[in-house]
Amino acid sequence: MSILLVLLMFLLIVVISRVRRHEPKPSRTVKAGVPGPPLTIPHGVLGIPDGYFFHLCHTWAAREAGEDARVGVDSFVANLFGSEIEHIEVMQLNRWVRQGQKLMTVSGAGVSLEFLSPVEGAVKELNENALRNPALVASDPYRCGWIAVLKAPDITTDQKNLLQGPTAKLWLRNCIARLNEIVAQCSPALAQDGGLPAQGLLRRVSPELQGKLVKEFFLTEPIPREQVLTAR
Repeated sequence: MSILLVLLMFLLIVVISRVRRHEPKPSRTVKAGVPGPPLTIPHGVLGIPDGYFFHLCHTWAAREAGEDARVGVDSFVANLFGSEIEHIEVMQLNRWVRQGQKLMTVSGAGVSLEFLSPVEGAVKELNENALRNPALVASDPYRCGWIAVLKAPDITTDQKNLLQGPTAKLWLRNCIARLNEIVAQCSPALAQDGGLPAQGLLRRVSPELQGKLVKEFFLTEPIPREQVLTAR
């Protein structure tokens, strides 16, 4: 009798697992111009939405209908700036940008950084809500905090040069580990015992360490503040 009970329980578990495997997953596709309700996405590697592709400078692209691609900065950037993103400047509408060329400048936490485009294309749309309220980028970088939509005719080819899925998660984990290692060496008081560094870390480190972090993770250099103010 006990053997029969065990067999019945095993069959029940198999049936339940198969039903769950075939349940439809909710779609996270976002239509251009319609940001939709914000998701509860933590600023951590497990918060990467499906279908997002990542450039090594920490910008992302999400393919939409036709040749459109929505782009923004990732949660690693949002966490480093914290709530202190003050200004975002993006290339003008209809301007063409190549993959890996400057697309935007993000200022805050005492530093201004250039970010590279994850795909090649023409700037089709800007997220005016995020430009008026940059805090959206810090609080919800993958949904309401998107930066622009590009018309990217070669997006299929561009995707091959970007990270996605498990590879992107592993890369972000390595970035976090490397960041904690650098901070522990240069500024032990700010070091974290594993996990994500404190939000707004860029504000709390020395200019020398700021420059080191920017070069290491964003493939660029901090822009002098007076240069940014002049450009505005």
